[in-house]
Amino acid sequence: MTEGQLNSMGWGEKWPAPAKLNLMLRITGRRADGYHLLQTVFRFIDLCDWISFSPSVDGRVRLRNPIPGVPESDDLTVRAARLLKEYTGCAEGVWIEIEKNLPMGGGLGGGSSDAATTLLVLNRLWGLGLSLETLMELGLRLGADVPVFVFGRAAWAEGVGEKLVAVSVPDRWVVVVKPDCHVDTRQIFLADGLTRNSKPITMTDFLAGDARNDCLSVVGDLYPTITEAIEALSQFGVARLTGTGACVFAEFDSEDLARRAFIELGEVWQVYLAKGVDRSPLHAKLGQGKF
Repeated sequence: MTEGQLNSMGWGEKWPAPAKLNLMLRITGRRADGYHLLQTVFRFIDLCDWISFSPSVDGRVRLRNPIPGVPESDDLTVRAARLLKEYTGCAEGVWIEIEKNLPMGGGLGGGSSDAATTLLVLNRLWGLGLSLETLMELGLRLGADVPVFVFGRAAWAEGVGEKLVAVSVPDRWVVVVKPDCHVDTRQIFLADGLTRNSKPITMTDFLAGDARNDCLSVVGDLYPTITEAIEALSQFGVARLTGTGACVFAEFDSEDLARRAFIELGEVWQVYLAKGVDRSPLHAKLGQGKF
């Protein structure tokens, strides 16, 4: 196959792996296996990692640019590609290259999003024909946040985050502040002081303003710089923690208001300016229903 034919299929293209925000997060229980039951609202923003795939003739899955200190076999994109091969019996190989823009340990779902992009794009490039539902089930084997990135829509989520219902949330500009720390999600969910018995709410409750994050008090105690970031961002809008952090964010009705916060906070903090979107940029690129 010629280079032109490969490019026309999507090999060598850059595919987006967008960030997510948790607009609220309630922990309503805990399963026997230790996983926490929750309610959350996911939305995507147009801040993305970018991933490209090149065919490998030897049938192996490899990274062109491994993350320093992370064994290649632990990388979620490699695990996703190998899971596809194992599940389908596909003999193809691939080189994976990641342009990493989303901060690690930030609560934006970067690794999970990278895995979902790998599942969706290789499903197409390898001609596997798996349904979105099957890809979501495979994604759950890799991590609780992977299914929503495969799903590709803003969503109300329950269970461990895999029971998803598409929702529409208002278009907003978003400013994200990344404090200089890396939150250990496992540490947060094991913390003695974590609330694990919140009363479930409805989407109507959320839209009426019930948008608390049950992880906030534990995260703030363990990482004081996150509290400082919330205080700084609160000067411009309603600041919230996404997931277990470390990132905090505020939504704005206009680009001008968001840009003002972005510029002023950028003098002190690592800051991102993004647009909230209902549909994943990856799904927009792939085309709805063409997996």
